[in-house]
Amino acid sequence: MHGEYKVPGGKLVAVDLDVLDGRLSGVRLSGDFFLEPDDALDAIDAALTGLPADTDAADLAGRVRSALPRDAVLLGFTPEAVATTVRRAVGGATGWLDHDWQFVHAGPQDPMTHMALDEVLTREVSRGRRGPTLRVWEWASPAVVLGSFQSLANEVDGAAADRLGVQVVRRVSGGGAMFVEPGNTITYSVYAPGSLVEGLSFTESYAFLDDWVLVALGDLGIKAWYQPINDIATDQGKIAGAAQKRLADGTVLHHVTMSYDIDAAKMLQVLRIGREKLSGKGLASAAKRVDPLRRQTGLPREEVIDSMVATFRRQYGLTASELTQAELSAADELVRTKFATPEWVGRIP
Repeated sequence: MHGEYKVPGGKLVAVDLDVLDGRLSGVRLSGDFFLEPDDALDAIDAALTGLPADTDAADLAGRVRSALPRDAVLLGFTPEAVATTVRRAVGGATGWLDHDWQFVHAGPQDPMTHMALDEVLTREVSRGRRGPTLRVWEWASPAVVLGSFQSLANEVDGAAADRLGVQVVRRVSGGGAMFVEPGNTITYSVYAPGSLVEGLSFTESYAFLDDWVLVALGDLGIKAWYQPINDIATDQGKIAGAAQKRLADGTVLHHVTMSYDIDAAKMLQVLRIGREKLSGKGLASAAKRVDPLRRQTGLPREEVIDSMVATFRRQYGLTASELTQAELSAADELVRTKFATPEWVGRIP
């Protein structure tokens, strides 16, 4: 069995092993990390060999840590990363390059259609009718997107939203509310089989699925990092927030909204929670709290998107694709029966 795990912001860890009579056998750790002293590698292999194959990640990491000499230096990886890699090997995890990634970037669509498309495309990947896909969104109108478990009344000033023409929608994933306007955000979704995140905790999977974005931002001259659980930040402030939804078979929907530009005044009129977080701090604080990519890059939004997609393509490969008529029809039906209904939008009043 073979497993790999690219440590976010770190190095690649790989492990090859067998499972004999329910125990790990012939464990061989490798990677482009740095480790001193040299024989610490043999100590790690020996510590893992013979353990029950269902040993959890915490115990695996503990075994690795106990086996290391006191003066050991690990650069680019951790005992926890080794444990994750072992769990991925035993679980039959796949890597990014094991899949033929498809790319969808359609024209502007209304917010509720975007909500429905996320559910439809995740299920299409689950059923094997669509390959793993990266989709970049285009917004046709302003919206507040609620997390699945948020209270409508607590998060949104309905009167202000109506007055400003901001539609309120609810997505299938958890997390916090987003304020979006056409041209001011960069939103994308990754639809992937559960094998891609096999062996990763939910927290690890967030950083793992967006590690390419950190590389892409670096290509644009922005030093960014993942701020647990689900934010991408720089020393200038937050750039993006992520959210996830898993199907019963493990298929994962991972979507991210990045702030290219922001109308802080309008955002604070519509979002109640924003007022509380920024009470007494003024609009300058709002702009600092969510720092736009436009200011940090000085580039048009389209160039930022093109650069990001180019980074994904360079790392993992990417084939142009389109939404099928069946997918669009299924999304329309879901809008009618679910996402546009008061029962869904106001599921938590």
